Amino acid sequence: MVDRRELLGWSVLGAVGAVLGGCGGAAAAPPERFAVTMSDAAWKQKLGAQAWAVLRHESTETPFTSPLNNEHRAGTFHCKGCAQPVFASRTKFDSGTGWPSFWAPLSGGVATKTDSSLFQERTEVHCHRCGGHLGHVFDDGPKPTGKRYCMNGIAMTFAPARA
Repeated sequence: MVDRRELLGWSVLGAVGAVLGGCGGAAAAPPERFAVTMSDAAWKQKLGAQAWAVLRHESTETPFTSPLNNEHRAGTFHCKGCAQPVFASRTKFDSGTGWPSFWAPLSGGVATKTDSSLFQERTEVHCHRCGGHLGHVFDDGPKPTGKRYCMNGIAMTFAPARA
């Protein structure tokens, strides 16, 4: 015979199982595949410790430290990991945030995914070719897009336009 306490225990266990089973109902998205791949050690050797932490481990550089904040020449910003062109200088603006900001990426340069770290949901921006973390995009930018692509300068290089 089952007593009240045992029945309650089995009921709670069943409810917990139903909740946890429901959480796993959606199929996980397949991992992204990138054209440029390396071992973590090879990335660190190529990039240096700070850029490696940002590009490969989604760290964030200290605001107002990137020389790219003051880059105002015509040209193109590239992913430091693989040299993929990611932003044109004509889309750069001063957001006052301390990081290089753009209102639009170059076509095919970046991809995005949901970032649920820091107890909030944001949109992470990464290089389309190597998957390197560049920064995040927000809906508080200027016209014409209303977007603010807030990028880590250490994750990019700049190539001035040829005269």
